[in-house]
Amino acid sequence: MANKKDYYETLGISKGASKDEIKSAYRKLAKKYHPDINKEPGAEAKFKEVQEAYDVLYDDNKRATYDQFGHAAFEQGMNQGGFGGQGFSGAGFGDINLDDIFGSFFGGSTRRRSSRRGPTRGEDQVMRIKIPFMDAINGKSITLNLTYDEMCKSCHGEGGTTSTCSQCGGTGYVMGQRNTFFGVMQSQETCPLCGGKGKIINSRCPDCNGRGYNKIKKSFDVKIPAGINHGQQIRLAGKGSRGNNGGPNGDLYLEVLVESHRSFKRDGNDIHLTIPLSFIDASLGCEVDVPTVYGSVTLKIPSGTQPNQIFKLKDKGVKDMRSNDPGDQYVHLEIKTPDKLNKKQRELLNEFKKEEGNDTWFTRFKNAFRR
Repeated sequence: MANKKDYYETLGISKGASKDEIKSAYRKLAKKYHPDINKEPGAEAKFKEVQEAYDVLYDDNKRATYDQFGHAAFEQGMNQGGFGGQGFSGAGFGDINLDDIFGSFFGGSTRRRSSRRGPTRGEDQVMRIKIPFMDAINGKSITLNLTYDEMCKSCHGEGGTTSTCSQCGGTGYVMGQRNTFFGVMQSQETCPLCGGKGKIINSRCPDCNGRGYNKIKKSFDVKIPAGINHGQQIRLAGKGSRGNNGGPNGDLYLEVLVESHRSFKRDGNDIHLTIPLSFIDASLGCEVDVPTVYGSVTLKIPSGTQPNQIFKLKDKGVKDMRSNDPGDQYVHLEIKTPDKLNKKQRELLNEFKKEEGNDTWFTRFKNAFRR
């Protein structure tokens, strides 16, 4: 427990962070360390730490407990009867619960008293889709087949006709009593009759059989915007996990995985391409048709071009999704030297060598050491 990292520090948020900030930080880190994406050593352990921190901090009750007791609150079932799951038996207090002890000092149970369980929004979900490189550049519409739970339109998620629970009076909880070392203590418990909803279903909805939702199978046309990059997401509102007690569904996020291209390499909105060029063309200069993500363009190679030289094709990169401003394409030259020469080629190169005389690149390099 002493070595555990603070949950707020794990998610990189402040102690006053809102639930939206917690969720945003979790999504970012979960995507970064997910074992399906990150194969580095320790990524899976980091992912588990992030998941554990999110599970505690996103739950209001768990977060309040953690803020008060720290990691000790979740070690060996503290919430089921005290530190180490043994209550204060070592001090002679038997199975007394901490809630009951603090309640005796402050005039009641420390458990949060809330109204009946109202509608709650469902959790967001993430689905990964893989698309070809050029579809990410130019954009594309795809058909997505989804199966998800949709709120019943007939009963609006209620499950049927309802009435106020007679046992809890619509509050969703009941008060109980228990004998403790300090006397009789009251505790707040979820109503066993209505399950905390505060309502009882009198007659089930025939369209959903009392569930409050129906399972839907549907096809959707999803537009992949031009310029989307690897790892970016597309939001489908209301297609995530179903809500509770008539609450809305969460959202579905499509995480786009872009396949690599055999020749084009993307860096932000810029494109890099390496093309081969003979040493003759590099020496004499030429014009070549260079492929881009939008088609071929003519590139003029000046005479005397050197190996690894880079040329920029302005505005031939990827168009930005927000501003629509295009990046550039960078053409890298790979100068090729023939490994086989016929007799005529060899004779011509020997004549070139004689014309060059002693003024060669190597001679200049060697003479530089004599100065």
